[in-house]
Amino acid sequence: MSHHAQSRRLAAVQTPIIPIVSRWIAETPGTVSLGQGVVSYGPPPEAVAALATFPESPLDHRYGAVEGEVSLVAAIADKLRIENQIEVTNGSRVVVTAGGNLAFMNAMLAVTDPGDEVILPVPYYFNHEMAIEMAGARVVPVPTDAQRQLDLDAIAGAITPRTRAIVTVSPNNPSGVVYPESALRAVNALCRDRGIFHVHDEVYEYFLYAGASHFSPGSIAGASGHTISMYSLSKAYGLASWRMGYMVIPEALWEAVNKIQDTLLVCPPVVSQRVALAAMRVGRAYCDGHLTRLNEMRMMMAGALEDPSVPCDVPSALGAFYYFITVHTTRDALSFTERLIRDHRVAVIPGSAFGATDGCSLRVSYGALDKDTAAEGVGRLVAGLKALA
Repeated sequence: MSHHAQSRRLAAVQTPIIPIVSRWIAETPGTVSLGQGVVSYGPPPEAVAALATFPESPLDHRYGAVEGEVSLVAAIADKLRIENQIEVTNGSRVVVTAGGNLAFMNAMLAVTDPGDEVILPVPYYFNHEMAIEMAGARVVPVPTDAQRQLDLDAIAGAITPRTRAIVTVSPNNPSGVVYPESALRAVNALCRDRGIFHVHDEVYEYFLYAGASHFSPGSIAGASGHTISMYSLSKAYGLASWRMGYMVIPEALWEAVNKIQDTLLVCPPVVSQRVALAAMRVGRAYCDGHLTRLNEMRMMMAGALEDPSVPCDVPSALGAFYYFITVHTTRDALSFTERLIRDHRVAVIPGSAFGATDGCSLRVSYGALDKDTAAEGVGRLVAGLKALA
């Protein structure tokens, strides 16, 4: 190895898939993207208006608290108590982060040592895999069932003396599946009994359809000491570029997370926190106002993909804004994705980026588009699936 080569640890981490797909899209003008997971709407007007009052004093230009501004932390604690039934007490603490990805990186660096193991149900969010490997730990992929629901026996069977955490994401990215309360309670109890952490990602908590309900494992009595809960304002409030998220951690992890966040970030951007506070004061009703449109696109997409003439399997998806389909083909997911873009001008994300290496799976997103564009994209996707498979 050359002395000037990059770290072997980083060389082993997968290359982010979004820039690869974005390059193919840029090279194919007119492509409709069903790829990146963002919403089409921006933040509440009240959040944008908050910029007019910043800065309020010269102190606003200085470093803030590592864990976040007092007013935002208090608003988050109120939201957690009312909506998630999570009481932030002496046994736990809120930490404001620069988006959900930093929350996860904080968690992995805080709870793992090099060579430790973290269990990820497949398909998993690719940045979670990347963060675990960057921390020097090892991903243990565990299959889900045919409907992409958790396989509790498989999870339990994957635990070894090196296991430090089990990660769950509900509503799920990339599958759109919502895990039932019973399954999340079972995972949390398993973590409690085995002395490991339950890291639960709730970024898509407001994106629920057809009567699906959301459950926060951090609300379980006695769970605060082994549960890490993570959230983001990027999706619900259209604040992706503002990089605002937060996490609830056991108090015993604060010393470690304080060191990590102080090193990586120093403090969450104060201007973004002011915008976030204004958005949270508007509340979840802002996101709820967009769910009818999203649900219409969800059902339109399901209706097209579930047609018997389309060569794919489509598990039920009652959350987030994704479908994770399995295509009846011998092609690999990455090359299939490239052909969809170059030949049919429609973009998706290959399932291999999410750890789904058996067969050809694709993540299809409908969050970022208006109905007409989504319909055009789905039409191209269906035509591409039929032609290429």
